[in-house]
Amino acid sequence: MSTSVAGPIRISTPHCEAGIGKVIRTPDSADLIEGVRILPYELWPDDRGYFLEVIRMGQGLAASFATETTQVSSALSYAGTIKAFHYHQHQTDLWVPMSGLFQVALVDLRPDSATYGVKNTLYVGELRPWQLLIPPGIGHGYKVVGERSGVLVYVTNQLYNPHDEGRIAYDDPSIQYDWETQHK
Repeated sequence: MSTSVAGPIRISTPHCEAGIGKVIRTPDSADLIEGVRILPYELWPDDRGYFLEVIRMGQGLAASFATETTQVSSALSYAGTIKAFHYHQHQTDLWVPMSGLFQVALVDLRPDSATYGVKNTLYVGELRPWQLLIPPGIGHGYKVVGERSGVLVYVTNQLYNPHDEGRIAYDDPSIQYDWETQHK
């Protein structure tokens, strides 16, 4: 177990059971890691494609984000790509998967949390259009599943600070997250 302290959040790599943890199928699941929030977003399709309102500052999951320190970014990842794990000491992430399908992996790294060591898996993207709020101290990452690339738009409550971010290998033996296809 490794521990780091910076500011008010203490981070600790727990020893988790092997696997993918609890699969979250509804935004109000009782198995959701403490502090993580989900809000389905609406798509307005028509014969030209669709419209999606990514975020309204000061409303919804971004209600507490100050407009002067908010950053909006986007990442394209090719099919099969794994980007995991990282966490923040202070930054809150709000993920909006725009295209493709993401297998999102979360693990609670906060020793003082009621859900410390709990892993969640969410399948989000075109087939499940959810916004996902990830608070500080939650290890997070994803794998793009399927044959298409995925595009993730993410909004942060503060400008990127490399000193706020920590990294844990996607195959860390303490987390034991299983990135293999589950339903073969």
